[in-house]
Amino acid sequence: MRYAATGTATTPPPAPTRDGYLSDLPWISAVNGWGPVERDASNGKNAAGDGTPISFGGTPYPKGLGVHAYSDVAFHLGGAADRFTALVGIDDFSARQSSVGATRATVYGDDRILHTTGVLTAATGPVPLDLDVRGVRVLRLEVTDANDRTSFDHTSWALARVTVVQ
Repeated sequence: MRYAATGTATTPPPAPTRDGYLSDLPWISAVNGWGPVERDASNGKNAAGDGTPISFGGTPYPKGLGVHAYSDVAFHLGGAADRFTALVGIDDFSARQSSVGATRATVYGDDRILHTTGVLTAATGPVPLDLDVRGVRVLRLEVTDANDRTSFDHTSWALARVTVVQ
């Protein structure tokens, strides 16, 4: 018996070979609730890269990802990394627009939940993450709406970084 099927297989990008920021790595896939996923910026209005610098409480961060709920961004780590660190929260750009934004961020390693934040708002500030990702092939960052008011749910992953096993 034989079964034949056709389809497209995408080769993932190479795993990181040195420590680096996620905004400098290619992603496998990216879903964003509104506008493009922003590299190193807070808000996407047109093309990627058009947003303001990521900042929390007036402190700017030069590296990171800006997303709008619902978002899901996946990176190929290929088991090469050992730590994932970031500050995740409602950024100053969204806080200036409204105080009603509320999200929840979940980090997955090979579809296993590594961490889920509580509800993130401008008032709560960002949450620091420092997670063990040893052996993880695919790292996914998901942001969901936490209060059914999606208009102000822009969330930033500031200094989102992986360190590589030495």
